[in-house]
Amino acid sequence: MIRVVLPTHLRTLARINGETELHVEPPITQRSVLDALEVRFPMLRGTIRDHETQRRRPFLRFFACEQDLSHEHPDTPLPDAIATGAEPFLVVGAIAGG
Repeated sequence: MIRVVLPTHLRTLARINGETELHVEPPITQRSVLDALEVRFPMLRGTIRDHETQRRRPFLRFFACEQDLSHEHPDTPLPDAIATGAEPFLVVGAIAGG
């Protein structure tokens, strides 16, 4: 079971309270987690990744085990702690400013 935490605006859109849990078939990658998320919550299609290119939307970042995975290849396996459900996969709304 994969645990996923979304930013507030996406949780509101998908009507999710807190984190969600997904059943994802191995290999556990960014792509497989996001595919499962979009199947379970179709209203999120196109909000996290572009419809055509499947690239991460600007201002969204992916974190796992205190590591920024936003620029990793989408088919790179996620850490074991994510695959076992010990740690959540985080989709974070980036903050700009200064």
